[in-house]
Amino acid sequence: MFNLDTFISQYVTKRPQSLFLDDINANLDVLSKKIYNKTVLVIGGAGSIGSSFIKAILPYEPKNLVVVDINENALAELTRDLRSTNGMFVPDEYIPYPMDYASPIFEKLFRAHNGFDIVANFSAHKHVRSEKDMYSIEALMRNNVFNAKKLLDLMSEFPPEEYFCVSTDKAANPVNIMGASKRLMEDLIFSYSDKFPVKTARFANVAFSNGSLPAGFLARISKQQPLSAPSDVKRYFVSPEESGQICMMACMLGQNREIFFPKLREEQMMRFDTIAEQLLIERGYEVLRCQSDEEAVEKAVELKSGSKKYPVHFSISNTSGEKPYEEFFTDDETADQERYQALGVITGKELVDRSEFIAYLTEFEKAFDKPDIQKTDVVAMIQKRLHNFAHIETGKSLDTKM
Repeated sequence: MFNLDTFISQYVTKRPQSLFLDDINANLDVLSKKIYNKTVLVIGGAGSIGSSFIKAILPYEPKNLVVVDINENALAELTRDLRSTNGMFVPDEYIPYPMDYASPIFEKLFRAHNGFDIVANFSAHKHVRSEKDMYSIEALMRNNVFNAKKLLDLMSEFPPEEYFCVSTDKAANPVNIMGASKRLMEDLIFSYSDKFPVKTARFANVAFSNGSLPAGFLARISKQQPLSAPSDVKRYFVSPEESGQICMMACMLGQNREIFFPKLREEQMMRFDTIAEQLLIERGYEVLRCQSDEEAVEKAVELKSGSKKYPVHFSISNTSGEKPYEEFFTDDETADQERYQALGVITGKELVDRSEFIAYLTEFEKAFDKPDIQKTDVVAMIQKRLHNFAHIETGKSLDTKM
């Protein structure tokens, strides 16, 4: 019987238990003090990382939990999952709301609660493919940066004890607009750190998270469709459980303006084609390598006749914004590698001048009102703030591939 958690543990993270278990056990008292009987708001809480964060904090028994997400179906599944898990603590006041956190309705909700003790924001565009054209780029920037300012302004009226906003490893020396948007998000939240504590985390790919390529493998197999993956891209991976734990520890244990990241070694990186092959073997198939997407699609027809030869097409990555390697901090950042056993912490981040940064964001946002704005204009606007931003442009998008 195939078990995804077991597969991730054996073949992706290659860890029998959470990487962060010892650090969590060493800080149980602090975590309990920070979470017990506190009011909690989780934005984007129905996604892979947000829901894992919720599962990480619930054992410490917060007073209430409000979850906001635009995905109504995922919210329903989150509720069923929590209610169906043996031993899971769910507060009496647990309310999931399908709504946009940048909407007037959300503001009404937030004000009615007089704010929250803990606010964690997981609402984000996280895929490089989200920068395919100007419409998708504007949506990405609004969700990751512009709309985040509305939340920060609202929280300034009701300062939380802890605020966490998820970042990405792609924010370190970004080569795509998505990664750059999260780097700008870091500066944005740091500019409000004189009003309340702000923390974030850069971490690896979450194995089989919603919308990820490995999750797509499972969907393709269920539909007897071919698998496609890059053969030259290596990535760090954490399990879904570990992703929530990183965020919990950053939120509750981190100091103001600190960025957490997992301490992983280069040899722990995995290639997507390797994961795909092992997944097929575990599901009882033989890997059939094809030379193109088209050939793989044609060969997949044979699966419906009971063939155990599963067609795949693995190729060299040639799409915009793809970094051949992952990194969690840059040469000009200070990383404390001693505080925790499995977590590093980027320290010493300066308080960003809020008025200066907001003036920059206002100019950036207005640029999207120009009817002739191009991707190169967006890259230039980012480079005004991130001077070393080197966008990798190939003119090709992941949407042209399987």
